[in-house]
Formats: sequence, C-alpha cells, structure tokens
Amino acid sequence: MGKLIYLDNAATTQTSPAVVEAMLPYFTEYYGNASTIYDFAAKSKEALAHAREQIASCIGAKPEEIYFTGGGSESDNWALKATFEAYKQKGNHIITSKIEHHAILHTCEYLEKERGARVTYLDVDENGFVSLDELKKAITPETILITIMFANNEIGTIEPIREIGQIAREHGILFHTDAVQAFCQVPINVDEMNIDMLSSSGHKINGPKGIGFLYIRKGVKIRSFIHGGAQERKRRAGTENVPGIVGYGTAAEYASKTMADRAKAEIAIRDHMISRILNEIPYSRLNGDKEKRLPNNINVSLEFIEGESMLLMLDSFGICASSGSACTSGSLDPSHVLMAIGLPHEVAHGSLRMTLSEQTTMEDADFVVDRLKEIVSQLRAMSPLYEDFIRKNQ
Repeated sequence: MGKLIYLDNAATTQTSPAVVEAMLPYFTEYYGNASTIYDFAAKSKEALAHAREQIASCIGAKPEEIYFTGGGSESDNWALKATFEAYKQKGNHIITSKIEHHAILHTCEYLEKERGARVTYLDVDENGFVSLDELKKAITPETILITIMFANNEIGTIEPIREIGQIAREHGILFHTDAVQAFCQVPINVDEMNIDMLSSSGHKINGPKGIGFLYIRKGVKIRSFIHGGAQERKRRAGTENVPGIVGYGTAAEYASKTMADRAKAEIAIRDHMISRILNEIPYSRLNGDKEKRLPNNINVSLEFIEGESMLLMLDSFGICASSGSACTSGSLDPSHVLMAIGLPHEVAHGSLRMTLSEQTTMEDADFVVDRLKEIVSQLRAMSPLYEDFIRKNQ
C-alpha cells in the first residue's frame, strides 16, 4: 500500500501538530487544577479563559456563554434533557427532524419513553431539507424546544438555520442546533441566526477528542447536566480538561481564520470528484443538495454495489472513506438519513461518503475516482442483480 488518502474527516480529523504543541505544557508543566486558588493554578485558569474567548469569537457569542463538555454527544444530551426538565411546566413537546445524529434521536426517544415527552420528527425532502411550513404546522402551545442540526453529517446538506431560528424566536420557543459538522466549516453567528443553544466537538476540526462545548445564550434557564463541583459556572461539574480545552481553542482559532480559503479549495475538489463520479460511473447519484452542502462533503449512491465491499476494496488502495456516520458503522441497517430522503434499501446500501480536508489534493481526488471506477466495475461484474438489470434493459 502506498500513500494514505484519508477521506473520512466527518468521522474524525487528525489532531494538528500546532494543537498538540499548545496542549503539551498543560500536561506536564502547568498541570494545576484550574478550580484551585493558589498561584500555580493561575496558568490553567488563564488558558481556560483564553480558549473560551477563542471559541466564542468563532460564532459571535460571549465567552461566558461557552460551556465546555466532553464532546458533541454530551452537549446534545445536555441541551435536550436539561431543557425538558427546566421547561416541563410550560409543555412537553419537542420538534426535531428524521435525519438528526443519533445523539439527538436517541435522546428524544429516551425523553419520550422515560419522561413523557412528545416528539415530532419532521420529514425532509429528497435533498434533506426540513420544510419551514411543516415546522410551523408542528408547533403547539406545548412546544418548548426545536432542535435541528446545522448541517447533516452524512449527506452534508446545510439546513435553513436562520429561518428556523426566526420561527422559534417568533413563537417564544428555544432553538438548539447540533453544529458538530458545521462549526468552523461554514460561517455561524448565533445572534443573527437566533440560536439559543449550539453543540460542537473538538475532534472534527483538527482538535483533540474528548472535548466539546455547548453554547447557551445568556438568559436561557436550563439546569446542570452533570452534578458535583462548581466548575463551568456551576453548570457542568467535573475537573476541567485543561489540555483538551487549550487544544480546542487553538484548533478553533486556526479553523476560523482559514475557513474561507479552505472552503474554496475543498469545494473545487469536491465538485470535481462529484462531476467525475456522476459522469463516469453509470447508475450513480449524488445524495444531499448540490449547492447548499458542506464544502468537504461528498455522498454518492452507486447502484448494484454493496457498500462494505466497496469500502474494503478502497482500503486496499490506502483510501479511507465511509458509508455514513461512524457512530453506526457496525450496523447492517441502511442509513436512516438515506431512507429519510427516499432512497430504496438496495440503493442506500451502496452509499459512499467521502469528506475532505485541507490536505486533500486534486491528485488525490483523481486517484480515488480512478480506483472507485475500477472497484465498481469489478463488483458489478460479480452482481447477479446488475447482470439481470443489464439483460432486461438491453
């Protein structure tokens, strides 16, 4: 195997050397507990404050509105469970979509089964967009929360977040968005977009794993999720992960500064790969919107192909890709996202997600498409379904 071509950046990214360098002193030199009062801990406290400022500036928030967590899933759980507890006297109705990450969907299921919540799961169209009209129709006097992801982790579609936020604001409903895939990939301003809570995770932007944040707009009255000490202004107990927080702040600052140039380069490679696949591989289709999608996201379905075989053959060429979310990669069921946009089971099973990074080159792109063409040809040559299809359509 030659060069590794990593195209699974939606699952996780390489921690950048600059991030690792920024973190190292807080493991061995400035290792004081940030919650203590002696001078030795001052460096840790300063580092936390600086990282909070770095991250807040990326989304137009105030530093005191950023609460560090253990990752995106914790942030999603906190937003939903704590909102339900805090506002259950007003109502028990939550609105979400059928294509959310399982950190949202499974939390909603828990709230339905164990806490008596009512949840509306909005349909999406063939490109993965939530209907604003259907959202408005779903609102009741008991609706306390709307939670719609900023951009889908599988098909890359960017939802109309500003409009959703405006609808929520007009009805006096809290609006949360899972922005794990969107943070520092596309511009976000929480005030302009009427976002009350926002989840993110460090390892999606070349930061470390095990660190995330939940933005909570000042004035939103939700409770603590983890109880114990008085960390994070008494809202999230537990000794602060200072190295992780420092790394996250460093990664966010760099990703925000380079976002425009990086997006331009990724879009050029993304569109080149999509064009080649659709034009050179018969019976292929793009999943997600062609324009309103994450700069680095490619998701295609290749008919008469079994996705796992395709991934294994790509891996033999040193190409890392996926068939959907890393959180469900062990499942034999077709993607709930692809089913929600209307794909038949047999087409959904042949899906391929490739997510780029700033390290991806046009040369890499062409190598991958060339190998993919060979793989698809080989797999279809062994497929009775493809053979029958060709015979019937000759």
